[in-house]
Amino acid sequence: MSPFRLVYERAWRASIERKLLLQELECLRLKAYENSRLYKEKVKAVHDNNIKRREFRVGDLVLLYNSRLRLMPANLRSRWEGPYMVEKVELYGVFYLSYPSSPNFFKVNGHRLKQYHGEKLERNKELEIFLLKDPAQEED
Repeated sequence: MSPFRLVYERAWRASIERKLLLQELECLRLKAYENSRLYKEKVKAVHDNNIKRREFRVGDLVLLYNSRLRLMPANLRSRWEGPYMVEKVELYGVFYLSYPSSPNFFKVNGHRLKQYHGEKLERNKELEIFLLKDPAQEED
């Protein structure tokens, strides 16, 4: 047998082995994609089951979450503002709110709301706000 033929046969065998390895690698990659897809479906199902469905009707009193409060140094201040009245409900969790004494309303996402369980406010009733002062500052 000629040396050229020997080299050719070895190269041919190596190319076939390489193709088989590439096919095996492609099968492993497809299995990894399938496992990843199944994992994502399971995680999404668990996440969707844990989401709290918030259903508010027109006229309900709600509290609004203030996510920007962390920029302020008031540690004891509540992050919930309100109560606000639900004026209009739209699809996909969009709510229009208004302050009970104001005719203007604004749009918010339903994930930022929670039910207000305080006393019912009359329409057009003004709230009194008392600001607490530091006793050390009053003496000066």
